[in-house]
Amino acid sequence: MSGDAAEPGDALRLPDPRLLAILVCPLTRMPLRYDAACQELVNDAAGLAYPIRDGVPILLVEEAREV
Repeated sequence: MSGDAAEPGDALRLPDPRLLAILVCPLTRMPLRYDAACQELVNDAAGLAYPIRDGVPILLVEEAREV
């Protein structure tokens, strides 16, 4: 298989750029920045980071961590 495509078992999976373009923080409605190293979507203004688990963004305020 080619090394270009992410396999289902890969630890780090890149979210679809089209999805990232439309996702916003559920608390502030501000755009989110993708942090590949931490596998999180970050709202720098609010100081919150939302986890990405198994390639799925978890956009619940109660799941976010403070940064």
